[in-house]
Order: sequence, then C-alpha cells, then structure tokens
Amino acid sequence: MLKNKTIIITAVTLALIILSLLIYNFYISNTYANSNPETTTRIYIRGSGATFPLPLYEEWFKEFMNEQNNIVVDYEGIGSGAGQEQFFKGLTDFCGSDPPLSHDKWLKYKGKVLQLPTILGAVVVAYNIPEIPGNTHLNISGEVLALIYKGEIEYWDDPHIKSINPEIADKLPHEKIIAAHRSDASGTTQIFTTFLHKSAPDIWPEELVGKTIDWPIDKTGRGIGGKGNPGVTSVIVNTKYSIGYIEYQYAIKNNLPIATVMNREGVFVLPSKTTIQSAAKYALNTGLIPDSPDKDFSKELDAIIYAPGKDSYPITAFSHIFVWKHYDNKEKADAIKKLIEWIYTEDSKHVIEGYVAVPDEIKDIALKSINMIEG
Repeated sequence: MLKNKTIIITAVTLALIILSLLIYNFYISNTYANSNPETTTRIYIRGSGATFPLPLYEEWFKEFMNEQNNIVVDYEGIGSGAGQEQFFKGLTDFCGSDPPLSHDKWLKYKGKVLQLPTILGAVVVAYNIPEIPGNTHLNISGEVLALIYKGEIEYWDDPHIKSINPEIADKLPHEKIIAAHRSDASGTTQIFTTFLHKSAPDIWPEELVGKTIDWPIDKTGRGIGGKGNPGVTSVIVNTKYSIGYIEYQYAIKNNLPIATVMNREGVFVLPSKTTIQSAAKYALNTGLIPDSPDKDFSKELDAIIYAPGKDSYPITAFSHIFVWKHYDNKEKADAIKKLIEWIYTEDSKHVIEGYVAVPDEIKDIALKSINMIEG
C-alpha cells in the first residue's frame, strides 16, 4: 500500500515538473520570437540603378536597416538605364535613376509610377595632369569640353585651353588628351551631355544628348569607356593626361583634382553645398518641377542644369528613385512607405560629403507618395 502511494506521488510530481517545463518553454519561445529580430518575418526590398548616388544609398540603407530590423534593402549600382529596364520588367521593387522619366515614358506609365527626387549632387570634371600643381584647379568651359569630346581639341596645350587658364598656361603639356566616358546606359552621361548641349549648342547637338551616345572622341582612338562611375574613375586614376566626368563623391574618395567649370554667368565655380543649392533654388523657381510625385518631371533637368546665377554650379542635378503606386502585397507596400518616410525625415543626418540634401519643398512633394502607395 505504501509502495503504491509512493509510485503515485512520484508520478504526479514528475507530471507537474514536465508541465512546468512545457509552460516555461512555451513562455520563453514566444518571448524570444517577439523580441529577437532573427525570428521575425523579414521583408526584402530590391532596387537597382544609378551609380551617381550609390555611396550615399549604401550609407542610407545601412542606417535604415539598423532601425528597421525586419526590412532588408538590397540596392545594386548598375547604371540608370539598366536600373530602369529591370524596374519596368518587374525584376526590382524600386529603381535608382539620375534623370527623371522622359515625357513619352511618363505617359506610358502615367498613374502607375511615382518619381521621387532623393538627393542633390554634382557631376564634376576630373583630370590626371601631373604637371598641374596640386594647389590649383584647371579651368574648363562647356565649349572646351564639347570640343574635347568631339575630338577637335587634341593636346592639353591647345590655345582654347590655355586662353582660359592664364595662370597655368605654361604648365599645360603638349600631350594628347584621353577622354574617359561611360560605357553603359548612364544618367550621369545624360546630365553631362545635357550640360554640353546647353552650354555649347553649336558644337554639341541635341542628338548627342542621352544615357548612351556614339562618342565622337572614340573615332580618334583617344576615348576610353568605363562602366559606372567607378569605372570612369578608375580610367582617370590610371591614365595620365586623361579627363572625365564623374559624380563628386567619387572624385573626393579617390583624391582626384577637379576642374572649376564656367557657369552661365561666365564664372568658374567649384561644386559645394552653396553652389549646388544655388542651382536647385533656381530650378524650384522655374515652375518646371511638379508639385506631386505622380506628375511629369521630364523638364527638371532643363531647369537645373546650366542654371543662371553667379554662384550656381552648372552641372548640378537631382537623383531619383521610382516606385510603383501598387504592390502585390501590403507588407511590401508598407516597407516601401517606411523607407520613403525615413529618406525624407532622416536623410539630412546621414548625408555624406559630395551630396546635398534636397530642399524642404522637394521633401514635401516626395512625402505625398506615402498616401498614394497601396498593396
């Protein structure tokens, strides 16, 4: 009898222990699942496109993901042209593009796509001329650049170049100019060639404006293509007597000398926060930038490139992201909206050298997209 009671007590005790362990494990597992980001459902946002803002986007998306543990943003810098192609094929969730959509393409996707100017940047003219002292800058104009890329100015000591560089004219060598340019479909190229056409229309015709062009300099054997801003930067770094156009941050990162560029008022200016903002301020005052992200931005480049003002840097531009108004699921749409909200409220805290935050007027326009996106 005593033996049976002992067995029963032991069995009950074991049952209570097991039940306690099960309850404890259930509590711990649920608490862990709710607090540990590794066990939560992750939403992946994939984008591709412009290399112009790539260094900044890498910084932004890293900071955003640190704050949003369940959202992963993957962005690949493949050029604006390739990025647009992937986006419109449905291969990515958003696209990075320096120029906005052309009018015809906007009409095709009207009501489906939103365009958001994310950052202001500058295309700079970098060069590799050992004879020029490090404490001076080469002066360059749109007319001279157009003649160089047309292949009509062959040597660095050409009279056209010497005439606008009186202080270093005797330092300019009798060496052939190597002109670097993008080999891929590029928004940076569209910005640069737009500047060439606006500043020297008689030399650089409109048919030589675009993301990809048939570079006249290549026919002389003195043109070299590079993929993306990193590719063109590499060409300049590794090729003596070369010149090329790249986003400002790439010149800073690689310690490349940059030229002062003649603006519309005939003033040679360097890119800076002040000179970039001056061009943007003029663009906003033209009325060519629409008041909603679902409208046509195709005249934006014309408004900001080669803008008037003695302080305006002439090769200034916005870079953009394109997003859809409708996504297949609510989770993806909500993640996109969180990213947009972060960009236009936290961006100024994380802007790196070489870029300038967009004006508040642009932020207000872009934030309207949050109420337009559905999933």
